[in-house]
Amino acid sequence: MDNCTVVTKPALNLVGISYCGPYSTFPDEAILLQSEFLSRKHELNGEVKSTALYSPYFGNEVFATYWASFETAHMEAVPDGMVQFIIPEHTYAMVTCTNKRIGEGYEQLSAWMNEQQLKKRENAVSIEIFYIDEHLEEEAVDLLVPIEEQEGQTILEERFGNQ
Repeated sequence: MDNCTVVTKPALNLVGISYCGPYSTFPDEAILLQSEFLSRKHELNGEVKSTALYSPYFGNEVFATYWASFETAHMEAVPDGMVQFIIPEHTYAMVTCTNKRIGEGYEQLSAWMNEQQLKKRENAVSIEIFYIDEHLEEEAVDLLVPIEEQEGQTILEERFGNQ
C-alpha cells in the first residue's frame, strides 16, 4: 500500500454534467456520462485548466450522484445543461490506480484507511480524477476519499507530509 497517502486539495471550481441513479447502473452510466461530457468539452471555450476529468460523487446504500466535470476559472455563463459548482478545500486519503483497476484501488485505499485509523468524512464528496490520454487504453486515476481531520491537521501533515 505504498501508493496510498493523505493529501490536501484546495477548493475546486468545476463545470460539468451529472447522473443520478441506482448503484446497479454503475459503472456503465458513469462511462456514458464521461463520454458525453468529453464530446462537449469544446463548449467550455478553452476555459478548462487541465485535461484531467474530475468525477465527484456522493451516494448512499441505494443510489448515487456522479459527475463528469473539468476544473475551470469561474465562468460567467455556463453551457446549457451544465452546472458550475465549488468543492471546498478538504483533506483526502488518496490512491493512484488505473481506469481498468478502480475496484482494486478502492479496496486498497479502504484497507489502508482502516490501518491508519482514518475516518471518511461523510458529508463531503469523494472524487475520481481521470488523467485523460487518448493514446492509452489504461489511464491513471486518483481516487480521493475525504477524511475527518483528527486532532488538528498538523498531526496528519507530520505523519504523511503536506502534499
